[in-house]
Amino acid sequence: MDADTSRALLSRAIHRVAQRDHDALKYVYRHTSAKLFGVCLRILNDREEAEDVLQDVYLTVWNRADRFDQERASPITWLVSIARNRSIDRLRKRGGRVIADVEEAEALADGAPLASTLLEDEDDRRRLEGCIDQLDPRHAGALRTAFFEGVTYDALAQALKVPLGTMKSWIRRSLISLRGCLEA
Repeated sequence: MDADTSRALLSRAIHRVAQRDHDALKYVYRHTSAKLFGVCLRILNDREEAEDVLQDVYLTVWNRADRFDQERASPITWLVSIARNRSIDRLRKRGGRVIADVEEAEALADGAPLASTLLEDEDDRRRLEGCIDQLDPRHAGALRTAFFEGVTYDALAQALKVPLGTMKSWIRRSLISLRGCLEA
């Protein structure tokens, strides 16, 4: 996905946040938190304080998203400005000096995954769920519990009142079925 598309998606999400869309705020957070945390950390030089300020940043976004104007600034520039201002306010409260400028924030690495990667991951998750739904319901439940909740085969066998060997067979056959489904 190119930068213009990413910028447009982020702008739309911020406008949806202004309408109190919780999913939009999650989207904004997923796609910007690494960069904004980097801004806060660079200014404050204290991980715990940077985490606190980052929380304040997203609270500000939630309360002031209606003030975002994509004609005046890109969404990331608007968000970085909020993060920078909140960090500077915190720094001033503790009597420190400001180290970074907003222009430097654009150069910070953004560890958040690309939107295209998230879409691919979502498609993969849907396919996997569809394949799991095709399994026998007891086997699907055991598989989900074992792999998504980390419950041991032994604990599952006891909970479902089946022998351990049976549980292992269910899981093994389910994994083979999943592989076939996903490769199709």
